[in-house]
Amino acid sequence: MDSWQGHVRDLRVQRHHGEAQHRDGKRGALRSAVNGLAGARGGWQSDRICYLNHARISLASDLPVDLGRSNAAGQTRPPALINATVLAAWAGVTAVRCNGSTPQRPGRLPTLEGVDTRTEVRDFLTSRRARLTPRDVGLPAYGAPRRVKGLRREEVAILAGVSVEYYNRMERGNLSGVSESVLDAVANALRLDDAERVHLFDLARTASHSGNRGRRLAGQQRIRQTVQRILDGMTAVPAYARNGRLDILAVNQLGAALLPDLMKGPGTPNLGRYLFLDARAQDFYADWQTVARDCVAALRIEAGRNPYDRGLTDLVGELSTRSEPFRTWWASHNVRLHTSATKQLRHPVVGDIEVTGEALEVPADPGVTIIAYTVEPASQSEQALRFLASWAIETRSSPAERS
Repeated sequence: MDSWQGHVRDLRVQRHHGEAQHRDGKRGALRSAVNGLAGARGGWQSDRICYLNHARISLASDLPVDLGRSNAAGQTRPPALINATVLAAWAGVTAVRCNGSTPQRPGRLPTLEGVDTRTEVRDFLTSRRARLTPRDVGLPAYGAPRRVKGLRREEVAILAGVSVEYYNRMERGNLSGVSESVLDAVANALRLDDAERVHLFDLARTASHSGNRGRRLAGQQRIRQTVQRILDGMTAVPAYARNGRLDILAVNQLGAALLPDLMKGPGTPNLGRYLFLDARAQDFYADWQTVARDCVAALRIEAGRNPYDRGLTDLVGELSTRSEPFRTWWASHNVRLHTSATKQLRHPVVGDIEVTGEALEVPADPGVTIIAYTVEPASQSEQALRFLASWAIETRSSPAERS
């Protein structure tokens, strides 16, 4: 759903079950929603009190009067004035004070203050360790029944050639001063792939420079005209330029025709918002779940690379609040380097079309990547793309379009 209420849809118990039962259902579902958000925080400083601030505004019409919604004169109190801590107590959840942020205005979504690097390191290493068994890494499984999922810390330490105490320090989130050779050894012990290895080194670099951290503002990123001319010169190839948080910064004519719903949204198009907040995306992508999971993995690795990017933290905060699938997949700590991917699209004009996206970095603009889509020669997808190119030209030159 496209609103916060989508994450508490279980609260909408039918009125005919009785007001008391209605409130009990609302209380339990709100508890699940808020605790679920906190459980999926994945190292981000996700403030449940901010979540409740939005909840009290969205749900004020259904809250019981004993929460203090009426003043001494019996008049209804504005939703924004309902005490979020009281709401938390009513729902049975813990209210954590926002980190110095101003109170949420009605309709404003909560934001996140950035990556808590120590928590992120701890959760990432723990999750990677949990997926391995002694058999996976050639160790004997001996002793009493295992109480932990996956490898024990001492087993990882043995594989990495470091002391148990040193690895425990790392898994507690302290990567400051850890050498590249030790990071390599731990990455090998945990069987990290290329993306996971990059993510671990990004986290270590952030930890080593934590004293100089500063949150970057989410200003409008500008694209050079040279990049736009490159895109426009790719007349037979759909292409766009994006940044690390998946904002679409520039697009050519055929790219806009291939991704119509994404490009028509208000403000700067963002692939993450489109995938998780626009219901049309699930119809457009034949394998939406794979595309959406890859999107979360791309944002996760970008969070390790740029943990204090205001635009990124705001985006993750919004998606975590408004999308349960995003919240669940974000908590998995999976990361992915996007270099090439094949997608099946259900296009509203040309029907089914299979495209392969290739990522081309722009060295002069760090963080900017051109995504160009190709199709197999002499295929049905090639015919569809040619038709789409002709349609885009005709549509652009039509009187309705010019007006």
